[in-house]
Amino acid sequence: MGPKSLAFRLFASAAAWTLVVIPAAAILLVSLYRQAIERNFDARLNVYMTSLVASSTAEGGDSPQEPTNLGAPIFTIPFSGWYWQIKPLKGSERPLYISDSLLDQQLDLPSREGVAPDDTLTRRSYAPGPDDQNLRIVEREIRPGGSDTAGYSYAVAGNAAEIDSDLAEFTTMLILALAILGFGLVLATFFQVRFGLLPLRAIRHDLAAIRSGDAESLEGELPDEIRPLQTELNALIQSNRDVVDRARTHVGNLAHALKTPLSVISNEARSHGGLLSDKVVEQAEIMRTQITHHLDRARVAARSGVIGDVTDVAPVLEALKRALDRIYGERGIKLEVHASPDLKFQGEKQDLEEMAGNLMDNACKWAKARVSVTADSGPGESLTVTVDDDGPGLTKAERERAVKRGQRLDESKPGSGLGLSIVADLAHLYKGRFELEPSPNGGLRARLTLPVV
Repeated sequence: MGPKSLAFRLFASAAAWTLVVIPAAAILLVSLYRQAIERNFDARLNVYMTSLVASSTAEGGDSPQEPTNLGAPIFTIPFSGWYWQIKPLKGSERPLYISDSLLDQQLDLPSREGVAPDDTLTRRSYAPGPDDQNLRIVEREIRPGGSDTAGYSYAVAGNAAEIDSDLAEFTTMLILALAILGFGLVLATFFQVRFGLLPLRAIRHDLAAIRSGDAESLEGELPDEIRPLQTELNALIQSNRDVVDRARTHVGNLAHALKTPLSVISNEARSHGGLLSDKVVEQAEIMRTQITHHLDRARVAARSGVIGDVTDVAPVLEALKRALDRIYGERGIKLEVHASPDLKFQGEKQDLEEMAGNLMDNACKWAKARVSVTADSGPGESLTVTVDDDGPGLTKAERERAVKRGQRLDESKPGSGLGLSIVADLAHLYKGRFELEPSPNGGLRARLTLPVV
């Protein structure tokens, strides 16, 4: 699954979204849980506040009385983290009454920090306390004798470490749970992408089967979203076959249309005799050869792109060997063929026969005693056919001339001079290569590189 694949893009986008949403959800949940803890803690402080107000105003009067025990021993333990105090709103800066736990200290009230009161004249905030404690303070304005009397600040404080401890424990558990959830989602996304793209793998497998000639069209049930692609690909494959068939028909018709008049011209010229007739016959034969050559190129150009044409290499080379053994057997030429049985050529059989046959025939013509043919897999998706002979060989300049159309380096051997150029043209049309170089056997080496399945 490479970075440019569709599967990677789907997986990466889903994983990135998961990694964004889960931390955002964690932050939101921690914030909501903290608010819930603070509300519960404030409710607990409000209970003590109610008890404090009731205890200090039980006897009536315009000023509060010293409260009795609030029923919580924690307010009597020095610096326990739980405190209360009563202080005049105006006048003395010293508290009127404080809890035993405060000793000689006093609370840093929210009103002094500028915290605005709510509808019940209650302020809430965090503030530092004795012994470097962090306190949660609830402060309320109380007028014991009514709205026209002096007001007092009642404050109750609790150790906020309890809030932090509960929040830290919740955060740890939440992070662990969300980490497991995130890993599960990423893993599920990975398998979901792999499962969802399985039909595309099936299409790739079927297309490979069509290209190798094992199937003629895309078959099988596919998801609704991919079925139109299946239909269009099958239509494209059929259209490709139709184009090739039409091209073959036109090539055949053109061959018949041109060869018949040329035959008539040649026959008429031979019947009259003379220099002019001989020249006409010669040029007609040249025209026939050129027409055959170019028609063959057009035929191969039409066939080379067709889907599904595959040829086994070894049987073709063995058949050529048997034919050449009969032709050159009298000269004692030893022709050896070595080819992997599973090697295939992506093209039609007659084209491979024409290319390999020309090379093997040319090698047998010039060989002294031995010709060796080897076919094996080349670099990448290609096959290499190498033909070596022990003949006189060619110079570099002669090797360059040999692949040009109609170039014959020795008139003593029969032929039209088109063999090697046809091989070069066919190799080019199949997006292959044809090269000539010195052979280790002392003669000429011809190397043909062609596409392989």
